[in-house]
Amino acid sequence: MRIIRLSAAALLATILSASLLHVAKAPAQLSLAPPSQSSPKPAAKPPAKPASQSAAKPKPRPPAPPTKKKEPPPEAARAAAAVPTAPAARGELDLAYGAYQRGYYITAFALATRRVEETSDVKAMTLLGELYANGHGPPRDDKKAAEWYRLASDRGDREAMFALAMFRFAGRGGPADRDAAAKLLATAAKLGHGAAAYDLGLLYLEGQLFPQDFARAAEMFRAAAEAGNREAQYALATLYKEGRGVPRDLNEAARLLAASALTDYTDAQVEYAIALFNGTGVAKDEARAAALLKKAARQGSPIAQNRLANILVVGRGLAADPVEAIKWHLVSRALGANDLGLDDFMRRQPPDVRAAGEKAAQPWIEAFKPPRS
Repeated sequence: MRIIRLSAAALLATILSASLLHVAKAPAQLSLAPPSQSSPKPAAKPPAKPASQSAAKPKPRPPAPPTKKKEPPPEAARAAAAVPTAPAARGELDLAYGAYQRGYYITAFALATRRVEETSDVKAMTLLGELYANGHGPPRDDKKAAEWYRLASDRGDREAMFALAMFRFAGRGGPADRDAAAKLLATAAKLGHGAAAYDLGLLYLEGQLFPQDFARAAEMFRAAAEAGNREAQYALATLYKEGRGVPRDLNEAARLLAASALTDYTDAQVEYAIALFNGTGVAKDEARAAALLKKAARQGSPIAQNRLANILVVGRGLAADPVEAIKWHLVSRALGANDLGLDDFMRRQPPDVRAAGEKAAQPWIEAFKPPRS
């Protein structure tokens, strides 16, 4: 299933004021700027950022990154939201879900089909839709998937509503119909479906299907955030930070960013690290900020890589390390995050330091290189 790929970062980019990627020149005034919302973002749910410098003896570098690890595209991550969870103690239906989750799709298909024939079970209908939608067990058949989702949706299953909405947005199993999709999202959201509420909020931000309404978007994001949706937590934090649709509240923004960052959501890790470094809405903690940026940098965020490089230049939160600073600068630059200050810093280093940084950067650049189509 494909969520409408209205990514929060992309939409917020167009509606919220973009901040400059900047680093203060004087080390004593080093301050990390929030990521520019228009900054490039690697293919999985993820961007990058900077900090500043001072030279010290290079510390030992960690080993080269392991084999390139691909994050699933955002759409794939969202597909899981459409996979219904097995209800408790439902006998044969539980067996069908268990088989599905273990990859025994033919068994899951047979059990779900029998369950529908014998009891017209709505969850079994949704599971059949999922199996047809992904070609698990039976061959992929969007029309049959859409029909099973429709039958389950008509009987009140919120997972089926969400899945059918994705079909309607994408034009799978029938013509695209954004109006019908939005209605399905609204109904699923009322029934407590977090991903549906989040997507509905994005539609209110987008302002095409509905009039743009920040307050309504915030309401939808809040519902999804309370259901544990990490992207909604991030989006709502951004609205609190900017004072759009909600009163400006940096403390609440930091709280939501912290919650989202705990789930390893890279965008939130970067934003929360910057808040920690600058003490914005949360107690200042440069060491913790550096640790978060390092984690996000290793996950492929150019913004985090850039901010980490700046931190390694000045030695705040981490010991200054020109080799590591050059390494992360080159990696972030390869992913599109330019920084003239770091270019200048690199030029001023001794040849052996530059060469060590370039050598350390190469395996990471290779690891984050987009796959050839």
